[in-house]
Amino acid sequence: MFGLPLFVAAALQQDAPDPLRLPIGPPGFARVQAGRIVETATGATVGLDAVVRAAEGRRFVILGESHDDASHHRFQADVLEALAKAGRQVIVGFEMFTRPVQDRLNPWTLGWKTEDEFIRESEWRTQWGFDFALYRPVFEAVRRNRLPMVALNVPRDWVRAVGRGGLSALQPDQRAQLPERIDLGWKDHRRLFEAMMGGHPVSGAQGENIYAAQVLWDVGMADTALKAMDRWRRSPKAVMVILAGSGHAMYGLGINGRIRERTGEPVLTVVMVGREGEVSRGIADFVYASPKP
Repeated sequence: MFGLPLFVAAALQQDAPDPLRLPIGPPGFARVQAGRIVETATGATVGLDAVVRAAEGRRFVILGESHDDASHHRFQADVLEALAKAGRQVIVGFEMFTRPVQDRLNPWTLGWKTEDEFIRESEWRTQWGFDFALYRPVFEAVRRNRLPMVALNVPRDWVRAVGRGGLSALQPDQRAQLPERIDLGWKDHRRLFEAMMGGHPVSGAQGENIYAAQVLWDVGMADTALKAMDRWRRSPKAVMVILAGSGHAMYGLGINGRIRERTGEPVLTVVMVGREGEVSRGIADFVYASPKP
């Protein structure tokens, strides 16, 4: 739901902290209505044009999704279309693909592959596994606007290895492909992670390893995004729109936080939620709620 490692299955307890309402960042709450966007700083309901304006001058925009919510992917497609229409040079970064399949993505952008061919050759079913139809609006927007795609994620066997044995379980050649420093000491991120785990505190060697795997995920994707954007560093209109689970975006503590840690630059964050209601102001710059059924 929130982008936790695939080997983690934790049921949220009724008395567990709500990840959407944690006291992290600016105090207070903003109310988001079904099918609408709220700007958390002001509490105002806004249109997509406000998101596009807020993205001016930013190199990165992250859209935190619930993977199985079709409305979130339609909204993501709308954001891609709006940014492209505004004249931005849009690159799309995907949590859904790992680095080794990068060379299999652009044939879709260029119209060289049918949908079935792309699903097969990109290894969508094993790379990700969610129904491709959920994401079809995103891929149609990519193809319509010929947007470059970037496979952000590190190989899943790296994440599994760290989940079992910690960062030291990475092979030397794997570790060499990551930033030298991987900080596991972000207290607010641990707080968020524990809330996503149903309120269970990180404890013991296995808990620390699972937490390290989540951090690896964020650090690895941020690293891929920064390296990819180096190719467009001379273009002031370039913007990478990162599509990832909301757990990699909330409170500026995921991929966005790891980008900021290395560059100092802010990342525009939009988090998508499944219901209307109050969310913490610190959760994102904007929050979109799914329409009512």
